[in-house]
Amino acid sequence: MHILFVADPLESFKIYKDTTFSMMREAQKRGHRISACEPKDIMWQRGGVVTAYVRDITLTGEPDVWFTAAQSKPDERPQAIKDFDCVVMRKDPPFDSEFFYATHLLEQAEREGAKVFNKPRALRDHPEKLAILEFPQFIGPTLVTRDAEDVRRFHAEHRDIILKPLDGMGGMGIFRVKDDGLNLGGIIETLNKDGAQTLMVQKFLPAISEGDKRVLVIGGKPVPFCLARIPQGGEVRGNLAAGGKGVAQPLSDSDRAVAEALGPILAARGLLLVGLDIIGDSLTEINVTSPTCFQEITDQTGFNVPVMFIDALEAAVAAHPGV
Repeated sequence: MHILFVADPLESFKIYKDTTFSMMREAQKRGHRISACEPKDIMWQRGGVVTAYVRDITLTGEPDVWFTAAQSKPDERPQAIKDFDCVVMRKDPPFDSEFFYATHLLEQAEREGAKVFNKPRALRDHPEKLAILEFPQFIGPTLVTRDAEDVRRFHAEHRDIILKPLDGMGGMGIFRVKDDGLNLGGIIETLNKDGAQTLMVQKFLPAISEGDKRVLVIGGKPVPFCLARIPQGGEVRGNLAAGGKGVAQPLSDSDRAVAEALGPILAARGLLLVGLDIIGDSLTEINVTSPTCFQEITDQTGFNVPVMFIDALEAAVAAHPGV
C-alpha cells in the first residue's frame, strides 16, 4: 500500500514516544510506501480533485535524522489524495477551525474515492469532550454549560469538582475546586469568557490517584493493556503532557466492558482508532483526533500496538476496495 499520513511537521516528532512514528515504522517494515503532509498542504480547485503537496519519506532507523525525503519540501510534488491506497489523519489537537476545514477537504477527497482513517465526518461528529454525552451510563456526574449559576449549583451539589474547556488538550486549562469553593468565580470567568464560551464540569473522581487510564480501541476491539497516567507532585492532572507518569497495566473488567460496548459502535462510524479516557470506572473522554500511547504500552508490556493498528488498517482498506 501507499499510505499518506496527514500530521504535524515531521521535524517536530519526538520519535521515542510518537504514535504516528510507530505507525510509520510498522508500515515500512511491511513494505508499504509512506508519504506525509500537513493539513496546510491540502488544496482543492474547481475542475480538479483534492490534492496534497506531499513528501515521500523513508525511515532511516537513526534517532537523530530519522527520515529522508525524496523532496526537500512538499510543494515539489502535488498528488491527488484519491490516488493513495489510504490516508491516515493524525493531526494533533486542538480541533480548531483549520482542523475543521481539513476534515471537509478530506471528505471531498472521500467523495472522489479516497479512503481516510479516521473518517472525516466521524472526526467532526465526535468532539473529544462532548462525545461522552451519548453514553451517560458510563460517565460520572457531568455538566456542560456556559452559565455561571449552573456551575455554582453543580458545585453546591457535588462539593469537589473539575472544570475544563471543551477545546483543551494535554490537561490544558483544567481546574479543581474543592468544598471551600476557593476561586470558583474567577475560574468560571476564565473558562466561560463571561458567558461567551461553553465549559465542562465533572465531579472530582478520587480514583485519579490511581491514574487517568488511556484505553485504546482499534478496529472496534480493545488493546488488552491501557496506560494509566498517574498525577505527580500534587498535580490533579494525569496527562503525560502535564507531567503524569505513564504505567501500562492490563485492562480491568470495567475498562474492558466500556471498550467492548463502545468499540463496535464507534468503529461502524468510521473511527478505526479511538482512545477512551477512564478514571476508576467512569468514562471521561473519547479521543478520536490523534490518540497516543502506542509506544509506552508496547515498550512496557511487549504487546505490539502498532502491529494491531496496521493489521486493522490493512483489513479496513481491503474491505472497501472499490471505494
